[in-house]
Amino acid sequence: MGESSIVNGLSVDVEDWFQVGAFEDTLKREDWDSLQLRVGDNVARILDLFDEAGVKATFFTLGWVAERNKQAMRAIVDRGHELASHGYDHTRVFKFTRQEFGEDLARAQAILEDAGGAPINGYRAPSFSIDARNPWAHEVLAEHGYVYSSSVAPVVHDHYGWREAPRFAFNPVPGSDLVEIPVTTALLANRRLAAGGGGFFRVLPYGFSTWAIKQVNRTDGRPAVFYFHPWEVDPDQPRVTNAPLRSRLRHYTNLSKMAGKLSDLLGDFAWGRMDELAEREKARALDWAA
Repeated sequence: MGESSIVNGLSVDVEDWFQVGAFEDTLKREDWDSLQLRVGDNVARILDLFDEAGVKATFFTLGWVAERNKQAMRAIVDRGHELASHGYDHTRVFKFTRQEFGEDLARAQAILEDAGGAPINGYRAPSFSIDARNPWAHEVLAEHGYVYSSSVAPVVHDHYGWREAPRFAFNPVPGSDLVEIPVTTALLANRRLAAGGGGFFRVLPYGFSTWAIKQVNRTDGRPAVFYFHPWEVDPDQPRVTNAPLRSRLRHYTNLSKMAGKLSDLLGDFAWGRMDELAEREKARALDWAA
């Protein structure tokens, strides 16, 4: 384990290889059930990886996935990890009306609680899609009783981002106990850099991620929030050859190296569940509303 005593937040966004934002214009939603399901086996591999490292994590899971992988959901809970919501079918939150978002939350929560046998208290928006366009989404989460959200990426990105949002825990709804835990960013010459995992971790040198986490832990005195997807440890997954080149590069680069890099990261820092991190951060969350 690394030098810092700070326990960072470890999370997995549980979706299958065909449900990612990179392929949303290439693979149709109505065709998903005809495609090879690989997420269950990949979750099993990740659970073993976490056991080997002696860490616990949060699995933000699609309701669609939970419907078809109940055994994997139960294994997540039985092995001491947190099961949380990633919505039903990876529809980005800014595409919903307020009512539709509430319906999506309720649908996914019911499925996840049935599959995992545990209450669902945390939420992560698909593709970090709570931003300046839909700050009301936090109000809906509070209305539905969620304890925390980790749905904001406080950066500029072509797929997502809320540049003005705080970098660390904040209270998005006045009078509510809901706390938002943004995904990690680092600072370089006062510029925010996405450094919370996913493709950035897989594609960039390992040293970038360790530098960023150390900056957040030591300079800012805060926990980092790291995430990745089950398909990222699956180099044998099917190839989508008709997707745009940029999307294919983002999705397939360094898949064979991901598991090894993860093992290194799990050993170099302290990691824990997102619900436990949210509870610790709640006391110093910034009161902030757009």
